[in-house]
Amino acid sequence: MAGALVGLLLIGAIVLGQLNWNHAKPWLNQTISDATGRHFAVEGDLTASWQWPQPLDTGWRRWVPGITLQGTQLVMQDPPGFARPGKAAAPRPMASAEMARASLRLWPLLAREVAIDTLELTGPDIALARLGDGRNNWTLERQRAPDDLTPRWTVHIDQLVVRQGQLAYTDAGRGLDLQAHIDTIDEAAPPPEAGGPAMPASATARAATAPIYGVRFDLKGTLGKARIAGQGKAGPVLTLRDKEVNYPLQFTARAGSVETAVQGILANPGALSGMDLQVMLKGASMADLYALTGLVLPNTPAFQTRGRLQGSLQPGQAVWDYRDFTGTLGQSDLHGNLRFVSGTPRGKLSGSVTSRQLRLADLGPVLGTAATPSSKAGRSGKVLPDAAFATDRWSAMDLDLKFSGQRVIRPDSLPLEDLSVHALLSDAVLRLDPLRFGVARGQIKSRVVLDSRSKPLTARMDTRVQNLRLAALFPEVELTRKSLGQLDGALALNGQGNSVAQWLGTSSGEARLYVRDGTLSRELLNRAALNVGSIVVGKLFGQDKEVQLRCAVADLAVREGVATVRTGKLSTSEAIVDASGTINMAQERLNLHIQPESLQWKFFSLRTPLYVRGSFAQPDVGVQPGPLLLRAGAALAAVVAAPAALALLPVTVPGADDDAQCTPLLAQARQPVKAGRAGRPAAR
Repeated sequence: MAGALVGLLLIGAIVLGQLNWNHAKPWLNQTISDATGRHFAVEGDLTASWQWPQPLDTGWRRWVPGITLQGTQLVMQDPPGFARPGKAAAPRPMASAEMARASLRLWPLLAREVAIDTLELTGPDIALARLGDGRNNWTLERQRAPDDLTPRWTVHIDQLVVRQGQLAYTDAGRGLDLQAHIDTIDEAAPPPEAGGPAMPASATARAATAPIYGVRFDLKGTLGKARIAGQGKAGPVLTLRDKEVNYPLQFTARAGSVETAVQGILANPGALSGMDLQVMLKGASMADLYALTGLVLPNTPAFQTRGRLQGSLQPGQAVWDYRDFTGTLGQSDLHGNLRFVSGTPRGKLSGSVTSRQLRLADLGPVLGTAATPSSKAGRSGKVLPDAAFATDRWSAMDLDLKFSGQRVIRPDSLPLEDLSVHALLSDAVLRLDPLRFGVARGQIKSRVVLDSRSKPLTARMDTRVQNLRLAALFPEVELTRKSLGQLDGALALNGQGNSVAQWLGTSSGEARLYVRDGTLSRELLNRAALNVGSIVVGKLFGQDKEVQLRCAVADLAVREGVATVRTGKLSTSEAIVDASGTINMAQERLNLHIQPESLQWKFFSLRTPLYVRGSFAQPDVGVQPGPLLLRAGAALAAVVAAPAALALLPVTVPGADDDAQCTPLLAQARQPVKAGRAGRPAAR
């Protein structure tokens, strides 16, 4: 019986080899054209031979005969009405090959399934394209009438081998135009580097020797206006059926300012999953990664990272982990783990990042503003930041990221310590909760919510300031071992605007700050570069007088960009000073009145009230402003913008809870603050 079966197979093989298969080309061409919905033709010779036993199967299936078809000069066109854009455009066919060899299984054909064990392509030239409306030319399916119930043909390929080919890919929606040239090589893949990706156990069990690179490829093209160039190597046989293989991959590429180097394996290349790769990334700004990866990241200085990438890049089901990465951002170091999960309606990036030493300048605009200098020249006489928030990508991705910095360096000041922020981005709403850092031996803790769904953006900030030692903010003052006092307080503002300046110009809410136990003198404030304050103190107490302060309180009500001083009082052993007036943040103008009341008759000059008027950039403190006041403008602008800087008013005072003047003031200052409704900006 076995001999008869072998004899039949031998006779079949002889008959199959003697047949002129070119007579079958019209039927084959028409069948494939009908199944794929586009023109297909074998323009050269067509031959066939038996395939037995099956090399990729085990058990009884291994002994089921198959057939190997080989054709030359094959051509496949685009679907009717499909116009390829870019360099992949017609008259170039969608696909052509000098030779194609396919090992077919026979039994699946009865179920209208083309099951190909191995497809070998020699000299292929393939042009794939996706249009702006999402249609593509590689979905092999013909147009069907609504009442056509004929079962569909399906195609499955287990292994793909490519020798000496060209590949073009154009994506009109992303502005991507890519060309690749493929050469055949025979080269052993190097072993993984120390700390590199470990091969999956199933993969190493399959391979008794080191994996072999079988193809080399070169890339070039464009992504928008950015040029793409790269080169790499991959395995000789692309296995699409098995879920655990050892397929080596190594490449380097550059797209615009972004460079990458990748080495590792794909355990399941057919599904773009099971990847275990060492990945290096570097570029001019993390924001440039959006076009390549879809990740929404802020504008930053130049960056570089290196880490282990594991997971899947399967479209619509991507889940990847960038583990144990290290890198730099400007002059700051970065370490951490990230995970991305694709989903509907958008993907989500989560993880944690730490820095041992972080420059604030390297963070870029934390809320996503453009990484360009503030256009101060275009806003003559203005000092509040007017760079627009870049919120157009906030709806493209969700975020859950924790960041901490052990040491934070700020230009021209002491290091900040223990910076931590938990950033949550969901449905285009960004929350920084908490945003916390230690400064001047104290702590500033904020909760910030920015909603980009409204136009303009709405933002709310709630901030508490605790135990800030003001002298520690200014090294020149701390060297004297004199204290400017301890600052505490709270700030709550709610506003609208596409920049910090616009937001402050519409904000409403409250601010309460108080300072205790400090020393004031013209010399100390000069050392702190608080030139306006030094002028005021000099006029109040004398040019060389050092005054011990009990307390100072500033209670501000903010409405539609105008802060009104409800209580502004400074208590010293020499005098009590009252302040009143307004700070217009939309116009960036001051209108403050300072009324001293002398406790000692020798300070006769204290009978005269003072005023602080003018713009933030050029305030007038009752005397003709000189060159010193140019620097004071920035300090007074910060008074409005940040709780810590609010203490830089002449409100820097030492306080005693048992002082008759301070006790009621401190009780009032410790009341909680409330944010108001965002309003229209005050008239400019």
